[in-house]
Amino acid sequence: MASKSSGKMATMLVGLALATASGCGGVAGPNLGVFGVPIPVSPYFMDKKEDEWWMKERYERVPILGPLTQGGPVQALDPPSDDEVMRALERAHPVEGGLPMMHEVQRNNVRIIKEKIADYIDPPRFYPLIGPAQQHHAHYKCTVYYTEVTRVGWPLPYTTRNEDAREVIYVDHNHFHMVGNVETGSVDY
Repeated sequence: MASKSSGKMATMLVGLALATASGCGGVAGPNLGVFGVPIPVSPYFMDKKEDEWWMKERYERVPILGPLTQGGPVQALDPPSDDEVMRALERAHPVEGGLPMMHEVQRNNVRIIKEKIADYIDPPRFYPLIGPAQQHHAHYKCTVYYTEVTRVGWPLPYTTRNEDAREVIYVDHNHFHMVGNVETGSVDY
């Protein structure tokens, strides 16, 4: 009888030792109640947030450059990247969201032609939070040539292929040039 109670006691002691050794015992912190339980997030919403951040970080900010120098180049910074053109095309004509094995649309063999159609600078004016500056405009016409493949799986499976699909996307790149003596805030020692 004594061996049974000592076996139970040893089992309880080992269980207590394992419970306290897990790292969760005696932790003091905020008690969030129901909100302390992690909630799974759909990959759709996660991808949507990542895309929003990517667009804000890469394409929705306007850079502020130094002043234009006399006789210096006044060309625009860079033409739009292929990623920027394809994202603009996806916003204008989305192909995501098809039903797999039911209706799918793909863009294959993509070729992008970029043409600058305008490049001009506004006269100097005062912009709040920037100061005196000139806005530099660059407008591009981007023609996207691709092969569009549409696969339908129900009720009768068939595939259509448009070898000569094309879309025209207009992309505007704007940035600012400071005017006059600009105080950059850097100090030379």
